[in-house]
Amino acid sequence: MGIKQVKLDVNEITVGMYVSGLDRPWTQTPFPLQGFFIRDLDEIRQLKSLCKHVYIDVVRGRSPVSTNLQTIPSDSLRSRITARENKHAPAKVNVAPLRIQRHQYGPVQPLKKEIKKARQLHQSVYHAVGEVLDYLGSNELHRVPILETKRLASDMVDSVVRNPDAFTWLSRVQEKDEYTYSHAIRCSVWAILFGRHIGLPKRDLDVLAMGVLLKDVGKVKLDQGLLTKTQRTPDEEKQYESFVERGVEILRKTPGVEPRVISVVKTHCERLNGSGFPLHLQGDKIPLLGKIAGVVTFYDNTTNPRGASQPIAPSKAVSRLYELRNTQFQEELVVEFIRAIGLYPTGTLVELSTGEVGVVVEQNFERRLKPKVMLVLDAVKSPLESPQVFDLAEDDRRKQALIDSGKKTLEEIEKVEIARDLEPGSYEVDITAVRDSYILKQEKSGLMSLLERFQP
Repeated sequence: MGIKQVKLDVNEITVGMYVSGLDRPWTQTPFPLQGFFIRDLDEIRQLKSLCKHVYIDVVRGRSPVSTNLQTIPSDSLRSRITARENKHAPAKVNVAPLRIQRHQYGPVQPLKKEIKKARQLHQSVYHAVGEVLDYLGSNELHRVPILETKRLASDMVDSVVRNPDAFTWLSRVQEKDEYTYSHAIRCSVWAILFGRHIGLPKRDLDVLAMGVLLKDVGKVKLDQGLLTKTQRTPDEEKQYESFVERGVEILRKTPGVEPRVISVVKTHCERLNGSGFPLHLQGDKIPLLGKIAGVVTFYDNTTNPRGASQPIAPSKAVSRLYELRNTQFQEELVVEFIRAIGLYPTGTLVELSTGEVGVVVEQNFERRLKPKVMLVLDAVKSPLESPQVFDLAEDDRRKQALIDSGKKTLEEIEKVEIARDLEPGSYEVDITAVRDSYILKQEKSGLMSLLERFQP
């Protein structure tokens, strides 16, 4: 089902509408979403300063008819409304802007070159995290393989830097394994991917990866029933929150763990407005790597809630994260994180504007909204006899070339977009099977390329 769009002059936008398109690229605006609800007048003012017209989804939000094409109120009235809206809002915390280096790392390597190494490394990291938690839980600190885990974390950084898709594929799909292990690895992958995006030095990425892998070690000292409880009493919540300090104490006694790694563990539950724990730090009193660890932890907890049989659609997690900008999380970090992972991370089940359903199998890091998709269902949601890869970016380039050459008009060509992401498990699509099939194909392709190089 496609988006029901209406083109609208920017002066006619009202609160409650759902903006699904702009008259300029999304990457040239502060809005990180391909679609968002207008929630306040500040967002309307931002749109007015950037666009002449927008496209609104009249199914998901208010339509021009329902709002009688209301325009922005006068400045004096708008000031009174804004003051009333902000009366009980927490004061904005001032933070230093991010220092972003866009081209710190080279171009992304092909997935087929990285996937086999990433698969082997993923298994090693998973095993190492399990060993660390087992030994820490039994107080055998001298047996904790910290140096080996540190080496594997650095290798994981190298892999994600070379090709973010490979490790994302392996960690994105929730397997039937222990939640804490897989959560730690997923969070670490998101953190590395994010750090790569903003150009953190390799040394910082190594510290970040190790800190995020170890961020939950204090939970080995808590009762399992407390961890899995969905509703906790105030006393139980206080006991649960002690996992951070318990983890810091354990790591300080563990040989080979450097202070910066412990800092990530200590601050990953702090929040911009001071609502976090254990120290209720605010703003820039939270180190950058701790802020990043907090963002990725929230995102993964939202997409993969403990006890759920399936993750939720990434767009829901992105929306929740975006709503918490400037309160729990630094706005610039939220925006850059969403840009880093894309609206449709690898492994996301999506529906195209043509009705077909598929799984995102590779990102297009220059055009985030145009990834490669493995199509598995046709427009009427019947399984395809043979799943096929559809490259949205390449399809768009081909169609645009026809328009530019005058061979076709825009009205004669239907450009294909991702209409929406779907909850994993929708239409009984087995994302794990799609992943394994695609990875196997890429590994075979990589092996054939290697053999061809040695042929006489």
